[in-house]
Amino acid sequence: MPTKKKPQATPSPERRGELLATAAEVFAAQGYNATTVRRIADAAGMLAGSLYYHFDSKESMVDEILSTFLNELWEGYDAVLDAGLGPRETIEALVTESFREIDRHRAAVAIYQKESQHLAAQPRFQYLADSQQKFEKAWLGTLERGVADRVFRDDLDIRLTYRFVRDTVWVAASWYRPGGQHSPEEIARQYLSMVLEGIALRG
Repeated sequence: MPTKKKPQATPSPERRGELLATAAEVFAAQGYNATTVRRIADAAGMLAGSLYYHFDSKESMVDEILSTFLNELWEGYDAVLDAGLGPRETIEALVTESFREIDRHRAAVAIYQKESQHLAAQPRFQYLADSQQKFEKAWLGTLERGVADRVFRDDLDIRLTYRFVRDTVWVAASWYRPGGQHSPEEIARQYLSMVLEGIALRG
């Protein structure tokens, strides 16, 4: 009488999360193109064949890393944008939420910065380009509203200001380490005290 095969255990969500965190660190350090499934498996202390039990490709891994980060980012951003805050308060809240996301997803932010333009050319990653357009619309709209409401200076180049704020916030992923001396909220507060004094209309 043939023996029945034991069904394979479903990988736990915790283990999947651990593997994605390891993969994110490798992608962030090595770059997407230079990273192999074997390299991720080595970092996770497992065989490459075992990693395929959890994910069908490195593309699937980076997709889940980036989509998880962006979904969480937009949950926070949408809450800010729907709160009916003034322009200055909206900028303050968006910057603070950005630093919180760097704290939670530092490696994913680094991957997004380095790889999103390249990956967005693939249909699977169209959401990266869509998110970038939505991101730009939210920030530009808030800055324009601030100028119209005479909260921000009317001589600002809005697009240049947006690029400066965007780049100086997200570059923090290259040096920020979770659990360091300053909380994300404290970093945001100090950053905002420098930036907003430069763009706010003085009475």
